[in-house]
Amino acid sequence: MDSSAIIEKYFIDLSEQQKAQFKELGSLYAEWNDKINVVSRKDIENIYEKHILHALAIAKFQDLSEKKILDVGTGGGFPGIPLAILFPDAEFTLVDSIGKKIKVVNAVIEALGLENVEAFHQRAEKTKGKFNFVISRAVTRMKPFLHWVNQKIYSNKPEDNCGVIALKGGDLEEEMSEIKRMYQEVSISDYFEEEFFDTKKIIFVPF
Repeated sequence: MDSSAIIEKYFIDLSEQQKAQFKELGSLYAEWNDKINVVSRKDIENIYEKHILHALAIAKFQDLSEKKILDVGTGGGFPGIPLAILFPDAEFTLVDSIGKKIKVVNAVIEALGLENVEAFHQRAEKTKGKFNFVISRAVTRMKPFLHWVNQKIYSNKPEDNCGVIALKGGDLEEEMSEIKRMYQEVSISDYFEEEFFDTKKIIFVPF
């Protein structure tokens, strides 16, 4: 099932606008990827499962409604853009140090008419503002990542459960032992049945 139908399989309450935006997302990436390679050639065929649905695993873990979110190392816009479609009342800031990737992200944002997303060609450390959540997908090891973003996270109240939510894969025990703080690890296969997700994890580090 490599079409937007896989999104509707797991998110049954989408509005007609959201369905249309998710449907358009695949063709937008296919079109842009021919010009600027933001998704591996072989993955563009499976973009709904391996990129869009994968990004949306964060939504199964945490409701981002009305929150401010920073997506660090967003690449072609993952996980930020699919989540911005799903949570139109949240505010997303997407950053990446590679300018041509942000060019694609901004083109996708404009084509979809997303008004809750901004994208910038810059490093996380240079990003201004405070956020409830920092999200990422396989950017770097968690210890240096937390160093980049630990001044960026704020919470209005403890029950907001703010922090870092990262999409990672494989055995993370050694990597996570470096951070010397509490964290939560969730298997994405708890949410999605496709084989691709068997080794995929969500790591949450509360702040």
